[in-house]
Amino acid sequence: MVPFQVVERQGFKDMVKTLDQRYDIPSRKYFAEVEMPHLHEEVRGRVEQELRQVKHYATTTDLWSRRTMDPYLSLTVHYITDEWKLHSKCLQTSYFPDDHTGTLIAQGLREALESWGLDERLQACITTDNGANVVKATDLNDWTRLQCFGHRLHLAIEASVKLPEIERAVGVCKKIVSAFSYTHKRRKALAKAQAELHLPHHRLITETPTRWGSRQQMIARVLEQEKAITQVLKEDKKTRHLAPSWQDLDGLESVNRALSPLVEFTDALSGEEYVSVSYLKPVLHLLNTTVLASAEDDTTVTKRIKGGILQYLNDKYDDPATDDLLDMASLVDPRFKMAYVADNRKAYIKAKAMAEMQALLEKQAQSPSTQASSSTHSPPHSSTEAADAVDAAEVVEAKRMKRSLGSFFKKDSIPGPAARPDREAIEIEFQSYLHALEVDGEANPLDWWRLHEPNFPRVASLARKYLCIPATSAPSERAFSTGGNIVTCHRAALKPDNVDRLVFLAKNLP
Repeated sequence: MVPFQVVERQGFKDMVKTLDQRYDIPSRKYFAEVEMPHLHEEVRGRVEQELRQVKHYATTTDLWSRRTMDPYLSLTVHYITDEWKLHSKCLQTSYFPDDHTGTLIAQGLREALESWGLDERLQACITTDNGANVVKATDLNDWTRLQCFGHRLHLAIEASVKLPEIERAVGVCKKIVSAFSYTHKRRKALAKAQAELHLPHHRLITETPTRWGSRQQMIARVLEQEKAITQVLKEDKKTRHLAPSWQDLDGLESVNRALSPLVEFTDALSGEEYVSVSYLKPVLHLLNTTVLASAEDDTTVTKRIKGGILQYLNDKYDDPATDDLLDMASLVDPRFKMAYVADNRKAYIKAKAMAEMQALLEKQAQSPSTQASSSTHSPPHSSTEAADAVDAAEVVEAKRMKRSLGSFFKKDSIPGPAARPDREAIEIEFQSYLHALEVDGEANPLDWWRLHEPNFPRVASLARKYLCIPATSAPSERAFSTGGNIVTCHRAALKPDNVDRLVFLAKNLP
């Protein structure tokens, strides 16, 4: 979103006058104090109306500091509509000046849900990074939490590449990129060498410490341009020592071989417009069996990196609560069902799914029964109705007095058989779902559920609950990226309320 001061620039005024000379452009103050708050309230009202219809939802959250180091707390919500559309809404990017303790963050998140009228009991899960304060906040609120797959993978890679030979090779790689980043003369020489050697005209990539993928991209680009880089560096006595040796190249190739396949998984799991959480169990299986499995032509360094990443991920995803969540998510995805659930857990996951369906049915049955009971005990509205009610009560009492002989020999009923037909129906429906035709791996599970919800309504309620969960906390990070584009160097004095409104509008305007 462009700054409001654009409307006061002469070029913009001239453009508007060219389009319509009769139109008078309102002032910057009018847009900032009238139109923007009005639009914010209008869009907020639409979002609140949508959220009232939500049966289950998931959230993501993160903390961020803008250019002036003012701290903000973001909250995004994700849900599946009755039409089986996955929606994501950035609810707030609120100013959070308090200490970032787990207790205060927990309180802030709970107040955020309350301000939007969201019942936290309907929250299936919250996806966060591994910050200790955020983890404590979710524990204090007793919320089910899923750690961002991107952050876990980043930590796994950071732990596995801490080898002397790799650190030296990566250090050389960084020096090479730095040598070409700050001088136009070397970049021009590199372009000339690329043309002579028939290499792609690509620039070198600088690593961003918080993004492991940028390191792999930096290494891959240096390996791609190795011949041109060496030619340019050796022509200058000052940079001749930076030319990579064969040991450095071997180390970089080992790292690139181990990490390059992981980039696609991270990118795919970071989306928020399609189902992602049900992919986690299949992806972990794929990493263990093929992608990170040791190959015969792998170097020793490559094998150590792959083994270290797998050990870290398997240990972290061995948590029982996380395992249950991921198994349930893959179960209600018609492409996977029970395919990636461990054999020794299949019976448990089936029982858990049926118990949750039973609980959802009982919850749905409570509201009409409560209304019926309240209407039964409502007072009569007239004397005639009161007399009829008294007569009816006398008849009922007379019937109670006249017991049949057989009633003395009637056995007390065993509690629970009334629910048995529901349990049998759930089991029949669940087994039918498991034995339904296989779905293509490229199919959209939400499209499948839109067509088959009438056939499996109880399982569909579980699918709507679990498939809305994002596998990463990327949605909250995208909100902060939007905030960074709004709070630029020229707009660093924006008030926190305006930052929240502008980010909200930028993310939620159609």
